[in-house]
Amino acid sequence: MGIEQVKTAPHSPWQNPYCERVIGSIRRDCLNHIMVLIEKYLKSILSDYFEYYHHDRTHLASFKRYP
Repeated sequence: MGIEQVKTAPHSPWQNPYCERVIGSIRRDCLNHIMVLIEKYLKSILSDYFEYYHHDRTHLASFKRYP
């Protein structure tokens, strides 16, 4: 198919803006407000956040527009 892999430098938001935006959202909305000591707890918190992010959060592009 002619697809080639392009490597990006870590922590370079101008090279991979989509990934950096998701990571920033997770940090701001979820991880800045808790202190994680156990990996199992972190997985539980992140799975709850992803469920909220994909199902309950207001998306401007869907039918859940702001009033």
